[in-house]
Amino acid sequence: MRKLFLLFVIAIFGTFLHAQPITLKYVAAMKELRLKLYYGNGGKGAFIQYEGKKEIIPLKVKSYKLDTISQGPGQPAHHYFVWDEMVNGKLSGTYKMMQMKNVIVDPSYIRIRDFTHFNLDLVEEEGDPDGDDKYLLHGAIISFNHFYNNRLLIEYPDGEKMNAELPFPDSPNAAQQSFIEDYNFDGYDDLAFTIPDGGMGVYNMFTIYLYNPKKKRFEKFKEPDYSKSSCSCLCDVLVNKEKKLLQTGCRGGASWHQDLYRFDKNGALKWLDSRELQEETEE
Repeated sequence: MRKLFLLFVIAIFGTFLHAQPITLKYVAAMKELRLKLYYGNGGKGAFIQYEGKKEIIPLKVKSYKLDTISQGPGQPAHHYFVWDEMVNGKLSGTYKMMQMKNVIVDPSYIRIRDFTHFNLDLVEEEGDPDGDDKYLLHGAIISFNHFYNNRLLIEYPDGEKMNAELPFPDSPNAAQQSFIEDYNFDGYDDLAFTIPDGGMGVYNMFTIYLYNPKKKRFEKFKEPDYSKSSCSCLCDVLVNKEKKLLQTGCRGGASWHQDLYRFDKNGALKWLDSRELQEETEE
C-alpha cells in the first residue's frame, strides 16, 4: 500500500514543474509572430501574450490527458493539452501540444475564423532569473518564481495588488512547485506552493491560498489544529474530490503517516483520522 501511495505522489508532484514561460512562433500573412505561453498543472491558469503586446489572452482548458502507462516503465509521463483561446469571451482559436518532462512536442494553433492550421515552433531562450512564472486565475495575474526567489504578487482585475513572501527551499538543488486545485471543494480553484521538507526532503510542505469568491481575493489558508494528527504540517496534500477530504502525509522514523481532514460548515479544516503505513521492502 505504501508503494502505491508513493508512486501516486510521484505522479502528482514529479511531473508539473517546468520552466515558464515557453516561447512559440509561427508565420501568418508573411509575418513571423512570437508569443509566450504560461500554464499550470493540468493546463489550468493558462494564457498567452504576443511579443510587443501588453494585452493577455486567456486560454480555457478544453481537454487534458496525463499518460503515465503506455510509454512503459521508467519512461516520462506524457501530458496532452488542448486549450480554447478566448478573446472578449468568444472562442477565437485552439492550441494543442504535448509535454514530456520539459520537452514540448507538436505545438499547433487553429484560427477559428478561417480554420487555418499553424504548426508552432519552440523558441529556445535562456532562463531569466528576474523573469516570473505566471498564472491567470479568476481574472487575477499571479506572479512568482519556481527557482530564484520567494516573491508572490497577485494583481486583481480592479487594480489592487497583494505582495507576499513564500517559504523557499534551503537547498540550492531544490525548487518550489506550484499547483492549481480546488482544495476546499467550493467550486473555485485555489493556489498551492510547495517546498521539500527541511529534513530528508522526502515530502512536500504546502502553503495554500484559497480563493474567496465573495471578496474576489486569495486568502492564505489557516492551518488546522494538529494536536491529534500524526503530521503537524500541510504536507503531501492530496484531494479526494468524491468524499471531499484532504489527505496529508509525512515520514517519521521508518514509517509513513497519513492524516485525513474534512472542512466543516464554517470552512475550518478538522482532523478525522490517522494511519501508519509501514515501509515496504523490495523482494
